[in-house]
Amino acid sequence: MELIQYHIVLVNLDPIIGSEIRKTRPCVIISPNEMNKYLKTIVVAPMTTTSRKYPTRIEVKHDGKLGWIVIDQILTIDKLRIVSTLGRLSNPEVKEVKSVMKETFID
Repeated sequence: MELIQYHIVLVNLDPIIGSEIRKTRPCVIISPNEMNKYLKTIVVAPMTTTSRKYPTRIEVKHDGKLGWIVIDQILTIDKLRIVSTLGRLSNPEVKEVKSVMKETFID
């Protein structure tokens, strides 16, 4: 399975500890393709259908449902946690992810 940046994958996030986002859910691949190709891990941002409008949450429509990409819960996972590939973000969604990540982690 080729893992491509800004694609949406279904990931089994259990077991978790404390307030970490849990269960099997869609996640957006954040790590660049070069890392995805050669490492056994990838960096993802989980998605949820239950959220408030936080500055670190990006509203998206996926699979006919309204949801959010949760930038404040980015994590590195082993590729073995990936269940399947579900799709990809649109170009405007990718632009928004980049903007929120820059605002959150760089500025």
